[in-house]
Amino acid sequence: MGIPTGLIGYGLSGAVFHAPLIAAEEGLTLTGVVTSQRERVLEDYPDVQVHDDVESLLASGVELVVVASPNTFHYEHARSAILAGKHVVVEKPFTNTSKEAEELIALAREKGVQLSVFHNRRWDNDFLTVQQVLASGGIGRISVYEAHYDRYAPEVEVETAWRDQPLPGSGILYDLGSHLIDQTVQLLGMPETIWADLRLDREGAVTVDYFHLVLGYPQSRAILRAGTLVRQAGPRYMVHGERGSYIKYGLDPQEDQLKSGKRPGDEGWGADKPECYGELTTAVGELTVRTKVDTLPGRYEDFYRGIAEAIRSGAPAPVPPEDALGVIRLIEAARRSAKEKRVIELAADAVMA
Repeated sequence: MGIPTGLIGYGLSGAVFHAPLIAAEEGLTLTGVVTSQRERVLEDYPDVQVHDDVESLLASGVELVVVASPNTFHYEHARSAILAGKHVVVEKPFTNTSKEAEELIALAREKGVQLSVFHNRRWDNDFLTVQQVLASGGIGRISVYEAHYDRYAPEVEVETAWRDQPLPGSGILYDLGSHLIDQTVQLLGMPETIWADLRLDREGAVTVDYFHLVLGYPQSRAILRAGTLVRQAGPRYMVHGERGSYIKYGLDPQEDQLKSGKRPGDEGWGADKPECYGELTTAVGELTVRTKVDTLPGRYEDFYRGIAEAIRSGAPAPVPPEDALGVIRLIEAARRSAKEKRVIELAADAVMA
């Protein structure tokens, strides 16, 4: 039996992402879920115990707790689990404030438990390929890195979707912005400045549903954007440098594959469609050369493999909580930029402290 693992929440995040990926990792065993959707859990995982509350789960013998509750409750549930001496994974965004994140990190150190955050899109097939392209040197020094996470969701669902409700941690900046910011920092490090345009774009919107961020670096800029009124999506990534450009369309398929019942190890898992392969444009002398770049397969399963190894051997967590704290600090700086309508200067030591 693998490490006994409990899951708090069985909505989109818990049911589509966490439960299947935990079940696919031989080093972990899903033993309990906190949810009101008892029948749904037992249909998917008949041997799992369904709990009515977090306290019952914590008393059930689990060693790892995965917090996949709505963002508003991340801090509360993670804190309870850490205080109970459990290792903890928190769905992104880590917390609603940097102060909460700092407290959880300090508490985990005090209790001697592992703490990590599910920034799963580090293992998107397209992002892995962007990293490979940049490492190859084909683009050279980056001038502009641009990433979009656009959707077409014109209806505001305030009554049924907590992400559309005016709650702490709701809205697209926390939901999708945390992914784009985390990826950018993985590639380029922490920025020196940030500027943000945040909007309530849809009729009836009560929380941010559009953002445009510009992260400033000494010799480059990162442009990050997400919207909910994008019927025809443009490129997912556009990276321009001294030697060339890389353009990539399409979205990593792992979320849709998980929804359809496909699991890590199945044929085609994480694979891109050939028509979505990115294109690298460079030059040989005066000749322009365009090369299709095969997309690397996505690997969401690497996250929980890393979690199991961290718990067993004390290895570093696959996503250190300090990384996720940096993301929350940048989200806070972006909100301040939008409110004050100015560029925010970021001291690297202050953002990452």
